[in-house]
Amino acid sequence: TILSLGYVWAANVSQLTLVRVIQGVAGAMIIPIAMAYIGDLSPENEEGKWMGYANAAFFSGFGIGPLLGGALAERFGMNASFYSMGGLCLLALLVAVLFLPEIRQRKIGEKGRLSFKDMSTSPMVRGLFSFRLVQAIGRGGIMTFLPIFAATYIGLGSTLIGVLLAVNMLPMMVLLALAGRLADRFNRKALVIFGNLIYLITLALIPLANTFWRQIWLCFPRAIGGAISMPAATALTVEEGRKFGMGSTMSILMMAMSIGMVLGPTLSGVIADAVDINAVFYFGGAVGLIG
Repeated sequence: TILSLGYVWAANVSQLTLVRVIQGVAGAMIIPIAMAYIGDLSPENEEGKWMGYANAAFFSGFGIGPLLGGALAERFGMNASFYSMGGLCLLALLVAVLFLPEIRQRKIGEKGRLSFKDMSTSPMVRGLFSFRLVQAIGRGGIMTFLPIFAATYIGLGSTLIGVLLAVNMLPMMVLLALAGRLADRFNRKALVIFGNLIYLITLALIPLANTFWRQIWLCFPRAIGGAISMPAATALTVEEGRKFGMGSTMSILMMAMSIGMVLGPTLSGVIADAVDINAVFYFGGAVGLIG
């Protein structure tokens, strides 16, 4: 909440980077614990349902945020977006303090071990780590370079770019709440593979969609792919969390996502400079397919 004001006070790149680093550390402390909390509350054989709801809430923020931020920045200036972010963070803090209930003592399975070394030997944990890593690399490239592509090659303003980023996330929000139940009825591994394949194909198609409405329509199959794979992957994570500890398992998977969100924009920037911006989206699809 406090760090949101740091974006307003930052006067140079070094200060802005410092704010981002500190905020990233704070976020890294919150998200795995929140997901572990939901995992502990999820009944057996209903992991997909409840993690689907959790992911829907998580991605709704990513969808509404750019839309709200873009509109506020265009109408009231850039600082208005950061003040709004601080206000929303304060609201979330109050909700957590006032309404978040205590849960019964968490238990690890009889043979469970709080050991990252043992977790690293689990084929399922390694597979989920790879999935989260490559998906985050692709998503990091999209969130960084899709606005640049939209502004430079399609000629969109900040409001329409905010709409485009929102539509990238909002359909997934609705579908995640529904698709979570699929993960409780069908093979979760197959759903992860199938959904991720759809998602990666749509990444590679981004350069071909050279109008606003083509980009909008492309968002829907991408949302379907993400909605199919994400609840299944998080449900599998909950299963592993019952063996190794929910917080430890969630933190490993969130670490994979964080690494991907760092590598995605960095590698995409190198590729955009060396080749062109279209290659960024081809790269995102290719690296995800390898993963």
